[in-house]
Amino acid sequence: MSEETKSLNFIEHIIEEDLANGLAKDKLRFRFPPEPNGYLHIGHTKAIGISFGLGLKYNAPVNLRFDDTNPAKEEQEYVDAIKKDVAWLGYQWENELYSSDYFQQLYDWAVQLIKDGKAYVDSQSSEAMAEQKGTPTQPGVDGPYRNRSVEENLDLFERMKNGEFNEGDHILRAKIDMQHPNMLMRDPIMYRILKKHHHRTGNDWCIYPMYDWTHGESDYIEQISHSLCSLEFKPHRELYDWFKEQVYDYAKETYPMQPKQREFARLNLSYTIMSKRKLLKLVEEKIVSGWDDPRMPTISGLRRRGYTPNSIRQFIEKVGVAKRENVIDVALLEFCVREDLNKTAPRVMAVLDPLKVVITNYPDDKEEWLEAENNPEDDSAGFRKVPFSKEIYIEKDDFKEEAGSKFFRLKLGGEVRLKNAYIIKAENVVKDAEGNITEVHCIYDTDTSKKVKGTLHWVSIKHAVKAEVREYDRLFMDEAPDSHDGKDFMEFLNPNSLNIINAFVEPSLKEAKVGEQFQFQRLGYFNVDNDSKFDALVFNKTVGLRDSWAKQKPKQNNQQKQANVRPAIEQIKSFGKKYDRMPDDAREKAKAQILELAKSVSYEDVEPLFNTSKKKSGTRIITMITLGVLLKNGLEKNEAINEFINTALEDKNKLLVEEAQQLA
Repeated sequence: MSEETKSLNFIEHIIEEDLANGLAKDKLRFRFPPEPNGYLHIGHTKAIGISFGLGLKYNAPVNLRFDDTNPAKEEQEYVDAIKKDVAWLGYQWENELYSSDYFQQLYDWAVQLIKDGKAYVDSQSSEAMAEQKGTPTQPGVDGPYRNRSVEENLDLFERMKNGEFNEGDHILRAKIDMQHPNMLMRDPIMYRILKKHHHRTGNDWCIYPMYDWTHGESDYIEQISHSLCSLEFKPHRELYDWFKEQVYDYAKETYPMQPKQREFARLNLSYTIMSKRKLLKLVEEKIVSGWDDPRMPTISGLRRRGYTPNSIRQFIEKVGVAKRENVIDVALLEFCVREDLNKTAPRVMAVLDPLKVVITNYPDDKEEWLEAENNPEDDSAGFRKVPFSKEIYIEKDDFKEEAGSKFFRLKLGGEVRLKNAYIIKAENVVKDAEGNITEVHCIYDTDTSKKVKGTLHWVSIKHAVKAEVREYDRLFMDEAPDSHDGKDFMEFLNPNSLNIINAFVEPSLKEAKVGEQFQFQRLGYFNVDNDSKFDALVFNKTVGLRDSWAKQKPKQNNQQKQANVRPAIEQIKSFGKKYDRMPDDAREKAKAQILELAKSVSYEDVEPLFNTSKKKSGTRIITMITLGVLLKNGLEKNEAINEFINTALEDKNKLLVEEAQQLA
């Protein structure tokens, strides 16, 4: 088996099998079918990535189709936003289509189903229909209108279409089986009366097709080869196939291929709401400023906050494609944008909580423009000039009058290096009437070759540019805010999710454009917000330089503290050198320790170990054990994980093979 074949996800395996069984490659067609009733969020990026990713892999067309069957909730604003988001992520669709394009065809097929005795008009109240439909453990019963004549059904359905009835008077139902074990097959609704203006068809229709009837037939009309959707639609597959098979008899000459529906686990993210209805509530109740508020998990919100298309695509790749629902830690998404911006974002200096520093031995009227590197990760980024003068700002937290030997920032009598500038030594402070430090007086040393332990960022007061910085925290304080019975998700809102700071930035940022991204050195990654103007800069904090959320988790007990003197991943790695050479009892104890330590390890800690040399079998074994804990706790398999496991399965080391077999 080749490396490429082994790394295929289960959807790709299905496609490869279909191709091997005779499906022509030029018949492959995919689609992304959003309903335009809200903005796309991070959960949708998985579906987008899967369908468009397959299109790229197989050089097959991918349609962007709007399933616009509910005019009560759909708007052109959402259509425009969805198109913008998909394009921003870097994907190109073959055709822009709408289910409303097919309203006449769907109506004609519904009429044909009525003529064939496979659909009927029901005139019961919704309460009566719900009662006669039964329960998952109790079969339904036939309703009083189920055996209406074909002629009466055709007449009523046409009059429904012509607007002669009020909403709720009648519906059209498929005639399948009221005793079917799958409740979705118990005569599902195909059409309802809705006297609402449609964003594309206007007032042409007053009956609208239901999703289950529309979606599959739209796939069929477009000759989609593989209809991919999330797991909640798995029970709908039987109905999808039933509708498809009925229509096939009417249109097989025009549409010879029947689509195949397959389901994957949707993306669930910790500390995040994925329901469009609940996100709309946040907007309507002005908890956030709009769909694109940087605290929102919408793609437009992530874009405004400073997330990059590449970081989101990398996140989706790491999450992988699976059949089992789980929750992905939002820290993985933050890791991806941090990793991406580290490569691309220019380094600049900003001070968010300023403390004045006066360099007493620096001439009053002197100023220098010093050279600063734009990005050490990018050789082509070049250099810029930053001004230096007698008075500068540093962060308040970077100074203490008195501090221990492990405080490597500025303290009285201590020296630190100013980034891109000189070394300064603090000699005394100035305080206000309340005893607060208002100034630190220092002397500077031009000998920059001296070794000092601390380096601080700073800005020249004379040249500093004022800026508003919006510092964001997670919108919810609970990992799963909408999973608590009897509690509204709004109860878990974080009251401190937005902190507005009046900051000072270096003058090179004076002409920064909306959307531009920077690393504020030692502080994190920031981008220029949409509200920013030439004379009133506004920056959003995208993410910190490291995961600050971990600091807010419950404190460990003393025993845990003693066990975690070093980072968990480093302790795990220490077992690698001799793990496979240990006596059995020692190895069992080591494994127990690894399993416990692995609970504190993230995927980004483990992934670099996948490339460990084959000679270092011990390290590969302890990596496999650690990976097993992450997978058990909800990590999705991706190509890198699958390749690591499959390579191990072919290894000569028995212990490694045994651990890999448990994860295969």
